[in-house]
Amino acid sequence: MDYQTITYEVSEGVALITMNRADKYNALTTQMRAEIQHAFTAGGQEARVVVITGAGKAFCSGQDLGDSGAGSSIDLERMLRDEYAPMLQAITECPVPTIAAVNGPAAGAGANLALATDVVFATQSAYFLQAFTRIGLIPDAGGTYAMPRQMGMAKAMGAALFADKISADQADEWGMIWKAVPDHEFNAHWSERAAHLAAGPTAAYASVKKVIRDSWNNSFEDQLNLEAREQGKCGKSRDFQEGVLAFMGKRAAHFEGR
Repeated sequence: MDYQTITYEVSEGVALITMNRADKYNALTTQMRAEIQHAFTAGGQEARVVVITGAGKAFCSGQDLGDSGAGSSIDLERMLRDEYAPMLQAITECPVPTIAAVNGPAAGAGANLALATDVVFATQSAYFLQAFTRIGLIPDAGGTYAMPRQMGMAKAMGAALFADKISADQADEWGMIWKAVPDHEFNAHWSERAAHLAAGPTAAYASVKKVIRDSWNNSFEDQLNLEAREQGKCGKSRDFQEGVLAFMGKRAAHFEGR
């Protein structure tokens, strides 16, 4: 795909997606959603970890209300079904670890795009905003799924109803994200964490993603059976053999990946 609204590059096992509409605070358009979907699909095949971030001062300000006649006449149900859902599914179904490097404000669908990834890092100056009720809407782009699971019902309900800004430090404290990082350390921090995952056991990471995400729909017995099946697969892998040899030899493991 010829990317027009994002940049996409792969280096040392890390696929980096940068939403590249800095003048619009990386607001989401039809074109951008299609490009993000394509990039996550490509990254899942070409890299060992996928990172998404924003150009300029913002991560993503949400839906571009000026795109394709957005406003009172837009068919929001069609947009969510046909454009947002495929993009979000490409993120959540990506077979390798995914990271949102939230470099600035993440509002509306932009906040929920970040929450769809496996791990979220944010600068301490960043914030998350479920802005939807400010314009008479409900949280979408998967927000109503992610927030109760990550923040708990009380925090999720308050975030949705009041549409208050949630600082990165608050998001960290509430369990909404993995870590808030001082601004001056941010790029080095997420880059190091992405490199760590890129050097790790890719197949095991895929199984981790599966068992944790599937746990919400499973009984305890079903989850134990799923753990057993996935652990059986991991136990037959070359990465497990290498991990044991490295442990016994008191050296760093060198995982093959794919």
